[in-house]
Amino acid sequence: MLPEPITSKLLQSIGVGVCLLDADDLSVLFANPAMSAWFPELEVGHPIGMDGESLTPNLIRKAADGPSIELRTRLKRRKIVLDTWVRSATHGDRKILVVECQNVSRLKETEAMIDSYVALAERRNRETEREKQQVEKLLLNIMPRSVYDEYKTFGSVAPRLFEPVSVVMLDFVGFTDMAVSADPSVTVAELNDIFTAFDRIGELFGCERIKTLGDCYMAVSGLPHANPEHGTAALRCAAKMMRYLRRRNDTHPYKWKARIGVASGPVVGSVVGIQKYVYDVFGPTVNLAHRLQSISEPMQTTILGDLADDLPPELGSTDHRTAAIKGFGTVEIATLNERAALKVA
Repeated sequence: MLPEPITSKLLQSIGVGVCLLDADDLSVLFANPAMSAWFPELEVGHPIGMDGESLTPNLIRKAADGPSIELRTRLKRRKIVLDTWVRSATHGDRKILVVECQNVSRLKETEAMIDSYVALAERRNRETEREKQQVEKLLLNIMPRSVYDEYKTFGSVAPRLFEPVSVVMLDFVGFTDMAVSADPSVTVAELNDIFTAFDRIGELFGCERIKTLGDCYMAVSGLPHANPEHGTAALRCAAKMMRYLRRRNDTHPYKWKARIGVASGPVVGSVVGIQKYVYDVFGPTVNLAHRLQSISEPMQTTILGDLADDLPPELGSTDHRTAAIKGFGTVEIATLNERAALKVA
């Protein structure tokens, strides 16, 4: 054991606050400089006071031989945090309490700073994840999921030939005049409402919406996944769209009249553009669907003759005829039967 003078010098020099108390009356037997600086109310030979900021008799006896407790005190103008231990000991026949305090203010400040950085990082991660979900939602709104997955994995999309598919091309009659005369916000809201309904109809029949261009709406059945019933799905989709418009026109002040063309054949699908990219399909089938739509009467769907020959039971066709289509010569066409279309669930 070290001689008492050396022990006293060690306690005086260390940065940890040390205080020795009589276990019976809690009078101060010794307090090193660090302890005296943190608790100037301590006086050797006098018991600790009841009005101390943190070192009180109740606290000392409660903390004796227990886990450390956290005390706060003030050193000049700065608040400091002290981890404090109270342990029982004996000196000769005298029972004493050893109070040890360690300044952990910088550690607490560092922990608080780390917690703040962690919270900031977590918040930024959540924001990044939300932005990622928004970008994904936007991309899925302009391209099929399989195409999006390919683009996300490889950074590009290889053009693909899809054969056969059926293209549904829809255009509104008199949209230009309406866009000029009506409130733009009303026109946009109406289009948004209608196209949202068309998207749901497309999902119902397995048709993938490819794009909208002004008042033009294009969807394809059999893309990106092959569907042997692509023609039937496209016709049912077209019939349901017309039925929706008829019912909507019965209750809305703005009347929307559409023309639809449906054609079957091969198309090429790919992402177009580098910065402002969009997924699109090309080929004669798209052009033919557009031509059929342009020769349709308002609220009618014009289809190819081969589609009319193989209609599902709930659909029918009428006005079978031949027509000279630019770029395609003379083709057999028909009109999707309006009364049969109304029976589509």
